[in-house]
Amino acid sequence: MLYTQNLAISRGLSQQNIMKQFIDYIPLVVFFIIWAMDERVVTIAGLQHEVGGIFSAAEFLLVISVIVYGSLYLIQKRLDKFQWITLIAVVLFCIPTIIFRNTDFLKWKAPIVNWVFASIFLGSRFIGDKPAIEHMMGHAVNAPTELWMRLNTIWIYYFIVLGAINLIVAFTLSEALWIQFKVFGNLILTFTFVLGQMPMLAKYIDVEEDSTEPASKESI
Repeated sequence: MLYTQNLAISRGLSQQNIMKQFIDYIPLVVFFIIWAMDERVVTIAGLQHEVGGIFSAAEFLLVISVIVYGSLYLIQKRLDKFQWITLIAVVLFCIPTIIFRNTDFLKWKAPIVNWVFASIFLGSRFIGDKPAIEHMMGHAVNAPTELWMRLNTIWIYYFIVLGAINLIVAFTLSEALWIQFKVFGNLILTFTFVLGQMPMLAKYIDVEEDSTEPASKESI
């Protein structure tokens, strides 16, 4: 039974979302790679350009984000609201970082984005027919409204706290620790946070098992 529930979780919450999360993560990975490189001058399309370091990484984050989300929009004819917020935040915070050569702008990106997400989850309690978390996970979990509202509230607090943590890390720790937390720390915290909710959701999972998988599992 536990295997079946975990299988359903991995399908419902991951199969449809893992690819989306992977695509969303591409700009950050490129950002980290460029930041970690030693500064050097390279020729791109016949033009010399400095690559490496935080400001070059911000340039690549901006360009790759526009390419990734622009491509998704052309393919899907839409972006979800969280992708729009992420893209707009990248543009708004990367451009002044690049122009003024000041990382303070970029340091505010993660806190503000998290607080915007918290505001959306809070607003969904009063606007619309479902809380935001149900819109995200309701395709795989048939939970009662009370549980969705409780989870939605938990996510509101999570985004508020995560935004505060990002702000503290950005302005109190070294650039290296800030970048590492920005790229990897947020991912690990969110993944752990999601896993922590699985016991509450397990019994409400809509299990639609393929006839082959349980049989193959039983035979092991």
